Order: sequence, then structure tokens, then C-alpha cells
Amino acid sequence: MSGDLGPEVVVHAAAATLAKYRNLELILVGDRDVLQKLVDGIVGDDPRLRIEHASEVVAMSEPPADALRKKKDSSMRVAINLVKDGTAAACVSAGNTGALMATAKFVLKMLPGIDRPAIIGELPAKGGSVHMLDLGASTQATADQLFQYAVMGSIVATDVAGVDQPRIGLLNVGAEDIKGHETVREAAAMLADSTLNYVGFIEGSDLTSGKVDVVVTDGFTGNVALKTMEGTVVLGKHYLARAFKRNWFTKLQAFLAGSVLRQLSAELDSRNYNGATLAGLNGIVIKSHGSADAYAFQHAIDTAVVEVRNQLPQQIGTLLQKETA
Repeated sequence: MSGDLGPEVVVHAAAATLAKYRNLELILVGDRDVLQKLVDGIVGDDPRLRIEHASEVVAMSEPPADALRKKKDSSMRVAINLVKDGTAAACVSAGNTGALMATAKFVLKMLPGIDRPAIIGELPAKGGSVHMLDLGASTQATADQLFQYAVMGSIVATDVAGVDQPRIGLLNVGAEDIKGHETVREAAAMLADSTLNYVGFIEGSDLTSGKVDVVVTDGFTGNVALKTMEGTVVLGKHYLARAFKRNWFTKLQAFLAGSVLRQLSAELDSRNYNGATLAGLNGIVIKSHGSADAYAFQHAIDTAVVEVRNQLPQQIGTLLQKETA
């Protein structure tokens, strides 16, 4: 019911998802009257889709604490409750990130050995993609928590991207061992003593270099890095478009390079990376970007499907137990 573009986006994504997966069932959670009209017009009669009514909606600007205390029948809360009681295998939401995180943590609880959840997202990189966490769940992290993030990131990269023995890097102000504050150096020592494929510190310029498969950092730094990368892509597209529009000759060059430009645009299309995992929870919750269209939201559902098939929380718990035994 939330997200910037409203429930119609989710229903279109549901229709595309049902066409893609033959053995999948979907539950749309929200105002039954609103959703039923959309389902009738977009999906039609499909027994694999049903509606679970919720009388309240968490606004995008609503404080997480208020959503948790005052809106126990919100679409977000009801959806997460369905995961808690086993009715649903995963929850996908484009709603208020803070409220989703707080509600999921309260209802589903944390996996044993995990202090707090982390938001992990997939980003384009040379030769494929890179997974980065935390992207904003917590602004600070201890060395132990950074180690936990590395465990979670390693499992997600393996399950979602199919990377064998993911290379893990700690984001730092320099690649040398003496660089960075005490917390990051302590986490590095812990990772070096583990069985994880830790390759060392990396700098911001290496985020998309293809040198690592997983980037570990605290939520403040990760969120700033993510937003900076997104802004850089937008700026690059702006300068490229301006350069091609300069005169008739550059416009001709743009026409001749059309196929290359379309391919580049597709590779940098953020919709292909939509769907961030709230890792560390005792259940699967996927956060879609609030401005996601139907194509992007379906990608978030795809991520949930992969994580359910691979039993992501159980894998994280098993690996963490092994590393801390």
C-alpha cells in the first residue's frame, strides 16, 4: 500500500511474477477494496493470488516507533506477521525503510549470534556485481558486528549471485593495514583469522572495481557511499546527454552509437538491482526501493524467491555458528 507509486505497481509486478513462476503463490496485503479492483483489472482470476486485508498504512514519513506502537494492523505489520506464523515464506515491501526494519526485528527477532540486522544490496561492478552492507540499518557498528556483516554478506553473495567463496573487503580510508580506526582494524584481524575469503581493506574507488564480491562497512558510511554512487551515475548520464546534444555532428554520433548507449543504459539500470535484503533476521524480508516501478518490484520478488529456495537465514546461522565455535 505504500511506496511512492502506490499499490498498482505491486499488482502489475504480481501479475508478471505469476506468469514467470508456475509454483508460486502470492499474498497481497492491504486495503481489500482497493486491491481487489486492481487485481480484477490487471491479474484477473488466479487461484495462486489472494488478498489479506489490513486496515492501516504506514506513511513513508512516519517515525518507525509510531508505526510499531500505533499501527498493529498496518499492511507492513500484517505482511511480516504472515512470515512469522509460516503462512508466507518471505515479505517484500516498498514502504518506509525504518518502520520495516523496526517491525521486522520486533516480530521476527534476530538469528542467534546476530546483534542487529543489516541492509545488503547488490550494485553493478566490473565483471558482474558487488554486494555491500550495511546500507543504513545502523549508523555505527562494532568489530563483532562488522564480522557478522561479513558472514551475512558472504552467504547472500553465494545464494543470490552464485559466487563461490566470495571475496570480502572492509571499506576503509586506505588499503594499508595501518590505516583506519581501531574498530575497522579489529574487525580485519577477526576476518583474517576466519575461514571466510577475506582479501583486506578496500577504498571507495574500489567499490565497483571487481576486486571484491562483498563490501563490509557500517550503515552510515555504506549509505553515504551508495547515494554517492547513485548520484555519480545520474551525473554521468547528464554530461553524456549534454555532450551528444551539443551540435548536429554530436547528435549524429549519438544516433550512430544508439545501440551501445542503450546497452550501457541497461547495464546501469538500477531496477536490475532492486531488492535489498534485511539480513540477520529470523525470516526473509526484502526492501524494495520506494520509487520502484513494476519491473523493479518484480526483481525484488525474484530476490525473495532465491533466498527462500536457498533457506538464507538458516545458512547464515550455520556459518556464523561455525565461525564463532
